[in-house]
Amino acid sequence: MSAILLDGSIVHYEVLGRGRPVIFLHGWVGSWKYWISSMQVASTSYRAYALDLWGFGDTAHVSTNYTLEQQASLIDRFLIEMGIGKIALVGHGMGALVSMTFAVHFSHSVDRVMAISCPLSYEGVNARLRTSPVSDLVDWLSNRSSESTIALADASKADLQAVTASMDDLRADNFFGGFRALNIPTLLVYGERDQAITIPGEEMSNSTMTQQVVLEESGHFPMLDETARFNRLLTDFLALESGASPSELELKEEWRRRVR
Repeated sequence: MSAILLDGSIVHYEVLGRGRPVIFLHGWVGSWKYWISSMQVASTSYRAYALDLWGFGDTAHVSTNYTLEQQASLIDRFLIEMGIGKIALVGHGMGALVSMTFAVHFSHSVDRVMAISCPLSYEGVNARLRTSPVSDLVDWLSNRSSESTIALADASKADLQAVTASMDDLRADNFFGGFRALNIPTLLVYGERDQAITIPGEEMSNSTMTQQVVLEESGHFPMLDETARFNRLLTDFLALESGASPSELELKEEWRRRVR
C-alpha cells in the first residue's frame, strides 16, 4: 500500500506503469480496487494512479474535506506532492464529479476527462443511491460475480457523510455547463442498464469536445460489467492526440453503433 500525508492525514493510492499520467477516481460505492484491470491495461503505455478519496477505502475520514471542492483540492495537492504535471482523469460516479470540479478550478492541469456513470444533474441520481447505506448498494448495483465482489470489497469502509456532502454539492450547483465551457476533451460513458444514474439526452451531453458512449450490456460499473470492451474504449480515448475531440472515436467501427 502506498500513501502520502496531507495535513497529518493518510491519503492512500496505488500506481502502475510509466508514461503520461492518468488518474483514476472511484465513485460512491467501492474504492480504488475496481480500477485494477483498467490500471493494468493503461499501465502498458501510461503511468496509472488510483486514489481513495477522503472518506473512502484506506484514506482518512476527515469530514471537513468531503465537499467536491475539497476532494478536488486533494487531487491538486497529490499532483504537487508527487511532482505530476498535466493529467488525464478517469472518474466514475462521484469521481467523475470530482474530476469536473478539479478541471473547473485547475484547468491548466487537465488534458482530458473520461467520466463514467456521471450524473449531469441532481435529478439524474436515483433516490436510493442518495439515501441508502453504501454497503447496501453493492447487491443492487453490482453484477454479483465473484470478481465484482472482490473489486467492491471496500464499499463498507465508506463514510456516509462523504456521500451526502457530494450529493448536496451536486444539488446546490449544476456545474456541468461551466465545465463544458472549458472545452476539455471529454468522453461520457454510461451503462444502458444502470439503475442509479439517468443517461442524459444528447442535447445535454454532446458538444464539439464532449461525446457520449452507451455500453448496452453494462450497469453502473462498466469497468466490471464489460471489462474488455470498457478497457478498449479507455485505451482508444487515451490514445487520441492531445486536444483532439473524442468525436473521432466515431470513426472506429467498435464504437460507431454505440456513440449517442
